[in-house]
Amino acid sequence: MNRALYYGEGLFETLRWKGENEKLRLHYRRLKNSADFFGIPCPSYEEFLSDITTAVGGGMNKYVKYCLFSEGGEHFADEPTDYISQVIVKELPVPPKEVKLCLSPYRRHSANPLHGHKTTGYLFNVLVKRNAKGRGYFDGVVLNEEEAITECSSSNLLLLKGGRLYTPAKECGLLWGTTLEVLARELDVREERLKLQDLEQAQSIFLLNSLIGAVPVSKFESASKGIDRELHAELLRCIDRYEKLSPQG
Repeated sequence: MNRALYYGEGLFETLRWKGENEKLRLHYRRLKNSADFFGIPCPSYEEFLSDITTAVGGGMNKYVKYCLFSEGGEHFADEPTDYISQVIVKELPVPPKEVKLCLSPYRRHSANPLHGHKTTGYLFNVLVKRNAKGRGYFDGVVLNEEEAITECSSSNLLLLKGGRLYTPAKECGLLWGTTLEVLARELDVREERLKLQDLEQAQSIFLLNSLIGAVPVSKFESASKGIDRELHAELLRCIDRYEKLSPQG
């Protein structure tokens, strides 16, 4: 039985295909770590890479979604015994030049183990995004049970405040993105328990994920935010370097 269909017991990675590079390796490592956590059989990196290269058919700069669906017994508590992989390839959308964010009415709990994994049980994220779009915003900022900032529906947050870069701490209940990982390795990014006042006091805010890279936030709710163009360019350069860097085993 396809357990991803019935129980949401599946994983996925969404990436911008620019050939084999260290950024791709980061995606695989996250997929493998999550598969190990849930007990889902997982393909090797070589199979992962082969599936993607076959699906893109020699194309470059494509939108790629790699799905790992678990198979096994029909009872929800059964252990998965096998997997099905599926690769979706589309044209890469043009990232927005800047975005507006709102505060999401939905909350998450920092102790929920699912938040640290990119699972196919994505309905919470769907609700966050739909609510924001319905209100005229690009996305919503999600708080946890302690009113600490976590992330948006499918993006991490990076704040420039007092000349330093900050991002919400993992333990607040969020998925640590591969783009955020790249920037944390390349720049001095501090993990902290951030609150709404930190968003309000930030000189600049950036939205991060693998498809859009780093996009400036021009407004949070009704408050306009400054855009540091020089910092934005540096963020994009860091991401670009990793997408050209040969993968490390």
